[in-house]
Amino acid sequence: MSAPSEPTRPVTVVGIGADGWNGLPAASRRALAEAGVLIGGPRQLDLLPAECAGERVAWPSPLRPAVPGLIAAHEERGIAVLASGDPMFFGIGRALAEELGPDRLRVLPHPSSVSHACARLGWALEGTEVISLVGRPAAALTAVLHPRRRLLVLSAGADTPAEVAALLTARGFGPSRMQVLEQLGGEREHRTEGRADTWRHPPGDPLNVIAVECRRADGATRLGTVPGLPDAAYEHDGQLTKRHVRAATLAALAPEPGELLWDIGGGSGSIAVEWMRAHRTCRAVTVERDPVRAERIGRNAEALGVPGLRVVTGAAPAALAGLPVPDAVFVGGGLTAPGLLEEAWAALPPGGRLVVNTVTLESEALLTQWYRRHGGELVRLAVAHAVPVGGFTGWRQAMPVTQWAAVKPAPGDDPAEADADRVPARPGPSGPLEPAGPRDPAGPGEPPHAPAPSGAARAARAARAARAAEAAEAAETAAPADPSDRGERR
Repeated sequence: MSAPSEPTRPVTVVGIGADGWNGLPAASRRALAEAGVLIGGPRQLDLLPAECAGERVAWPSPLRPAVPGLIAAHEERGIAVLASGDPMFFGIGRALAEELGPDRLRVLPHPSSVSHACARLGWALEGTEVISLVGRPAAALTAVLHPRRRLLVLSAGADTPAEVAALLTARGFGPSRMQVLEQLGGEREHRTEGRADTWRHPPGDPLNVIAVECRRADGATRLGTVPGLPDAAYEHDGQLTKRHVRAATLAALAPEPGELLWDIGGGSGSIAVEWMRAHRTCRAVTVERDPVRAERIGRNAEALGVPGLRVVTGAAPAALAGLPVPDAVFVGGGLTAPGLLEEAWAALPPGGRLVVNTVTLESEALLTQWYRRHGGELVRLAVAHAVPVGGFTGWRQAMPVTQWAAVKPAPGDDPAEADADRVPARPGPSGPLEPAGPRDPAGPGEPPHAPAPSGAARAARAARAARAAEAAEAAETAAPADPSDRGERR
């Protein structure tokens, strides 16, 4: 019988601030003094006194892939990892918990830079928006710019304040007040302030936090927090889901935090952009066959605060290969491409949502088939705008949009797989209703009590559906070219 294995030694994660060793409580000091190996950034390791005699190891770059091997190489000697402030707030603690598991960690936090900043500014921490630009593009700040909001921006270095000031000015928030707080909690703590549109301060200490009190300039475009941004907020060539239809489409897609969207036939990218604006953890991949439009989508994503939007240039369904599993799929263009709807539906897990918009009769016929097969909701959206008519005002009707939305059921619960071949009950020979027998929906000529369809009958029915879809596609191909042929993106 083998001897029981020794329990794995925990990894101690110690938060440390700009005040260094002197600002640490007794438990943190003791953990650092007793560790055989001390891992951290060079700046953090330099804060420790000589009495911390363990071997000092600086994190390599890139950090994340190195974590398992580095911990495994030193864990028998007792490891203490240094982190800035609170290790679990935009810190190394998250990466360690994900790589090693939370049970292997012993975390000793220190006040974060955000806590220090709110204490200096007199701001309520729970009412302050925190954005990290460490390893992230500054464009991400755009999504949280709203008048009277208070932001704390975790800086990537000495040049970040000037970068933030330029972005605020470019996005219509030049009057915003900025304060740069350096070396918070340390002996060299310092503060610089001014307006974003007149910011001329030279770069200071790289260890800084930027406080922003948002003020929108007169005439700047208002970007709300709900779907349906103004059409003018987008750069486009006419292939744009208009704001009222866009709002209805996002409502049908129903984004939740952390979910992934496939936006097929991206156009200007408006659906994917507003999906990601719904919550900072929402992700999206937009597929667009036109390279010019694909580049435009990237510009829209950056201008509207979601630079993480992934743009795939290519035609669906081929371009869908290898994409991560989506929580929702939106089809706004190329609807009748062979196999597109089948690929989109197959990619969804149970509970995933598929939403499709179209303006053509041929594509509408295809959606009707899918609605009959899988259920869901089929609606028509019509919007009219008031316009001048001579000296009066009248309505101008936009092209109506047909929208199909469905939630993918668990296996065996799909109406297309269930007993969809039963007709309603009908009067019996004596008058009362009697149960209906199964029938093949091939046509009204079937006998009223035909046996349940065989595998061959089901195959024939599938072939008929495929031929109907091909006919719809052929009709659309033969139709005159129309700028609305990419679904609802008109």
